[in-house]
Amino acid sequence: MTGMEFRIACPADRVAVTAIYNHYVRETPYTFDTEPFSPGARDAWFEQFGSRGRHQLVVAASGDAVLGYACSTSFKAKPAYGPLVETTIYLVPQATGQGIGRRLYGTLLARLATEDVHRAIAGIVIPNAPSIALHEQLGFQAAGTLDEAGRKFGQWWSVAWYLRRMS
Repeated sequence: MTGMEFRIACPADRVAVTAIYNHYVRETPYTFDTEPFSPGARDAWFEQFGSRGRHQLVVAASGDAVLGYACSTSFKAKPAYGPLVETTIYLVPQATGQGIGRRLYGTLLARLATEDVHRAIAGIVIPNAPSIALHEQLGFQAAGTLDEAGRKFGQWWSVAWYLRRMS
């Protein structure tokens, strides 16, 4: 991990972040999106993030290569949910299992700890033991499961929800 940088995403990262996400759209049940996105189709999604506040997008980069991203978004649009953010992380497949995800997600959580964030919640499509282990290592606790919450690749998938105290 020499030369690894964990930083706020910039506009130049848009293509790489979209490509990382599209891998999971096409190849895994870990997102319930079913069609890949063009970088332009993700403009509104990218525009919600800033360097401060509840909505942040951080990347792990080595040189010019973006190896992954973690972000926080609104859980629901209703005002009372404001201090609850939904977090997520995606890495290029060859970057998994090297501690990059833990450092990347840790960077996001440290940034959120300075904001008006009371809890972070993450939905994990199961089975996904590596993601569950990562979340538990970072202080998330199981909060419940939505049985057969989505259908992708002709199969039903359940979502385990994990919650982390931020304040």
